[in-house]
Amino acid sequence: LINPCFLFLLTSSDMHVMNLFQSLLRRCVIASLIIVNVFFFVSGASAERIYLDIASSGVRKLVVAVPSFVDASGDQNTATGRDLARLMEEGLRFHGFVRILDSHRYEGQRRPDWRGLGADYVVMGKYTLAGERMTVSGSLFDVVSGDTFSARNYKGNSGQREKIALRLVDAMVEEFTGEPGVAGSSIAFVSDKTGSKEVYIADVFGRHVRQITRHDHLCVSPRFTADGTRLAYTSYHRGNQDLYLTDLDQNKKTRTLSRRRGMNLAPAFSPDNRTAVVTLSKDGNPDLYLMDMEGNIIRRLTRRAGINVSPSFSPDGRAICFVSDRSGKPQVYIMDLQTMQVQRLTFKGRENVEPSWSPRGDKIVYTHLAEGRYHIYTIPVSGGSPTRITSGARSCESPTWSPDGRLIAFSQEVNGKVEIYVVQVNGEGMRPLFALEGNQSYPRWSPRLY
Repeated sequence: LINPCFLFLLTSSDMHVMNLFQSLLRRCVIASLIIVNVFFFVSGASAERIYLDIASSGVRKLVVAVPSFVDASGDQNTATGRDLARLMEEGLRFHGFVRILDSHRYEGQRRPDWRGLGADYVVMGKYTLAGERMTVSGSLFDVVSGDTFSARNYKGNSGQREKIALRLVDAMVEEFTGEPGVAGSSIAFVSDKTGSKEVYIADVFGRHVRQITRHDHLCVSPRFTADGTRLAYTSYHRGNQDLYLTDLDQNKKTRTLSRRRGMNLAPAFSPDNRTAVVTLSKDGNPDLYLMDMEGNIIRRLTRRAGINVSPSFSPDGRAICFVSDRSGKPQVYIMDLQTMQVQRLTFKGRENVEPSWSPRGDKIVYTHLAEGRYHIYTIPVSGGSPTRITSGARSCESPTWSPDGRLIAFSQEVNGKVEIYVVQVNGEGMRPLFALEGNQSYPRWSPRLY
């Protein structure tokens, strides 16, 4: 059934749009995928693009084929081409809405019957090598409509093959959803693999693990700056909870952000990268303070109204959410940074902590204590009923949003080991993110880095 509000977009020269729409309706993709956001962009006689809402509950994954990338001579059987296809498969699969078609089902076929194989889309990839320079391109072929969406091209040194491929992954995700993917982001976390809790960074696939701190002492609460170039953390190695800031481009360049007596904990960096909100207890009570990036206090935000911790900025930088026990139990509150007005957001349960504001601006994720275990919940910024995201008998803590607001990473204890998991915002597709030594906790997702 076609909504009549779309009919005014169609003229006699635009009937291919209607055919495309009808073919999509006939497909089981549309029957099983709940597509909410449909955008038509009309220019003259052409109309195009349908973006999928992949966050809806109960969706069926799209089946996508990724043949080996073709080189300049047309050879589809090179080691480089296969590796690029593997990276594309891994990156698309990570986002949770794609099922990769097994390449063994079409290997060696010059013209595979994609429809017969059950593919919804095919990534058509190419690459060229000129000395140390590499160019990788990819386009998305819609099996049912026969349309091929415009190619994306990325260049770099041949040693940057993985980075180039992941940029293409995020571009392909944008072709599906209208927004780039998050394959080019990283996760900071705390691990005890060395015997001490130190801060590490890895890409979202658990590769390129990099140890950031070497204090041989307890480090907690890693936090990226808004541009992802620096990482803050709290360390106890001097006998106090001091706050440090590390330049990730120069691993050795670490400076103190705050070394005041008592707590110096868990900063939230403003979207413009000019300020941070930090918990300090220099006057006895843990309160929130607004600082500049040199650690100078600009103003005090809370004043002895209970314990105030865990700030997180709204995407527009006009407000923060935080945790306070001013009502007697730890609950999530929102503060308008211009008016300084505070409103309570959570009311259900005795303990709601670790809030994080979605990059999309509409929800806040937090940890909720229920029946003796911690679980991840979201709640609209405007208030209302919370939604439980995680399930099962194991405790889940420290939620953090992906840069697109479609995934949530968190820590979970499994068989005595704490690991980092990821789940879609609709609560589906929960899976371990890493398979690393030791325990991993306090995950924090970076912004897109490339």
